[in-house]
Amino acid sequence: MALQTETDRRHLERAVELARNGKGRVHPNPVVGAVIVKDGEVVGEGWHAEYGGPHAEVNAIADAGDMDLAGATMYVSLEPCCHEGKTPPCTDAITAAGIGRVVVASDDPSEKASGRGLGILRDEGIEIEVADAASPLAQQARQLNQAFRKHAKTGRPWVLFKSAMTLDGKVATRTGDSQWISGESSRVRVHQWRASVDAVAVGIGTALHDDPQLTARHLQGGDPSVRQPRRVVFDSTARLPVDSKLVAESSEVPLTVVVSRAAPRRRTNSLSAAGVDVVVAQGGNEPARVLSALDQLGALGINSILLEGGPKLAGAFLDAGEIDEIRLFLAPIVLGGRTARDPLEGVGAESISDALRALTLDCERVEDDLLISARVREW
Repeated sequence: MALQTETDRRHLERAVELARNGKGRVHPNPVVGAVIVKDGEVVGEGWHAEYGGPHAEVNAIADAGDMDLAGATMYVSLEPCCHEGKTPPCTDAITAAGIGRVVVASDDPSEKASGRGLGILRDEGIEIEVADAASPLAQQARQLNQAFRKHAKTGRPWVLFKSAMTLDGKVATRTGDSQWISGESSRVRVHQWRASVDAVAVGIGTALHDDPQLTARHLQGGDPSVRQPRRVVFDSTARLPVDSKLVAESSEVPLTVVVSRAAPRRRTNSLSAAGVDVVVAQGGNEPARVLSALDQLGALGINSILLEGGPKLAGAFLDAGEIDEIRLFLAPIVLGGRTARDPLEGVGAESISDALRALTLDCERVEDDLLISARVREW
């Protein structure tokens, strides 16, 4: 339904803004913000600040101090939880505080929460209002938790594909050279993205050619406490050398190698002995194995993946329908070359009408590069 007043919209917008404070701090929980208003005045604000800590609603109630909240309105960016987790249900705290009305920006699609919290609050006589799902404000609230929402709905991680390409759409020369197409500031941005996701994935071609670490480095201040993503290598025949940087650092930063049933047992055993987690993806083609791998990674609690390439693996993800957002750095250089690499291979669309169309498109200048961001799916 549409919000009743401009005041409601403004306070709910503030709750969505507060939710952003939890980004990168509350995984695997969603980010949530809450505002409490009584007699036209904001009396409490809060957000979910850390995993295992109080939720936004509880923090907002605490921020109100000793004030009598009977009849007050709470604005919250995500429907309140009603289940016991690391903390008690927020519905209990809302009811106990005497809140008379709750206005919600977006739903919680997880099986243990979806609609239940609002039903409990209604049963307690609390007025409930939910923003129109098609409204910009509801869309903003959902965008804050895309990884959480996709995992809740499908069991698979949300996938962000990133690439750096030339003006003529190439990601490597005809000899395979790709370092570096994008500038230093763009590469620092990628390290920030790595620190914000659960896993970083590449194909075996990239792993063999670059011998990468795939960790989050070069961040401002060099914070050693930054959360490192799990590294994932799609390697159908288990060719990853045990003396690679990825394997050598697997005791410090987890490494998963996704193989097919065709992988030789001696190679997978060697990787396992070196501390690597080996996942066997089922399926007769690359897109099917991508889906199988994502199901298994999602079951391990991985909500989000940064897909860094190469083109063959990226094409398999696209063919599987498992790319949710694309971020491309467009560098001011031209390579040419009939055999120079494109960012996405695979089978692709047969016709323009079958093409995957972006839902949103944003551009940002990053020094000499142009960053193009496109959301292609919404959850």
